[in-house]
Amino acid sequence: MERILVVEDDAHIARGLERSLQFEGFSVRVAPDGQTGLDLALERTPDLVLLDVMLPRLNGFEVLRELRRLSIEVPVIMLTAKGEELDIVRGLDLGADDYMTKPFALSELMARVRAVLRRQQANGHGNAPICFGDAVVDFAKHQVTVAGAPVSLTAREMALLKLFVDREGEALEREEIVTKVWGYDYEGTDRTLDNFVLRLRQKLEPDASHPRHFLTVRGIGYRFQKGGRVPI
Repeated sequence: MERILVVEDDAHIARGLERSLQFEGFSVRVAPDGQTGLDLALERTPDLVLLDVMLPRLNGFEVLRELRRLSIEVPVIMLTAKGEELDIVRGLDLGADDYMTKPFALSELMARVRAVLRRQQANGHGNAPICFGDAVVDFAKHQVTVAGAPVSLTAREMALLKLFVDREGEALEREEIVTKVWGYDYEGTDRTLDNFVLRLRQKLEPDASHPRHFLTVRGIGYRFQKGGRVPI
């Protein structure tokens, strides 16, 4: 039974999420504030966290930042009443895997929960380590090193990297990348994909400003090359 941690200070919303998730067959724990949520996540790492942004004690951004600082790569879906792109981008930059803007339909949230868990499961099984440049990626163990030093990637970043690795050398259209990594019902902007590619470059390239592996294909999207840059 997959374990989900709900960190939500609105008791009505928390209770509704708990009941809906339990009905879907998940084991659920609920935290009414950020500090309690962080404590529960550290006590026993869940399979996924539903994390509200506006929380007492520690806000959602602070909780997420601390989880990633401690290299806890549990998938996180942010729940926010704010629809501004800056808040969404901030959460993704901190390592969130997805977001939902309140009010949301429970059916859509459940679909995203299942999608994130499927990606997490796929990333953790049957993948031999791969090497490019100074990077070594072990998808089975969800471990990445660059020049021997560990590097933290979120589940979404790993899913994007897995797509690039599986389709090495192909020019992937932006729409296809978004569909395969975020899902058919994703309603975000192109900037989200660009931000994720930039983070992969910053974490895995020798020089993010002059990428050798994660290449932009003008007018199309992106291409991944293990051996380094080739003419576009």
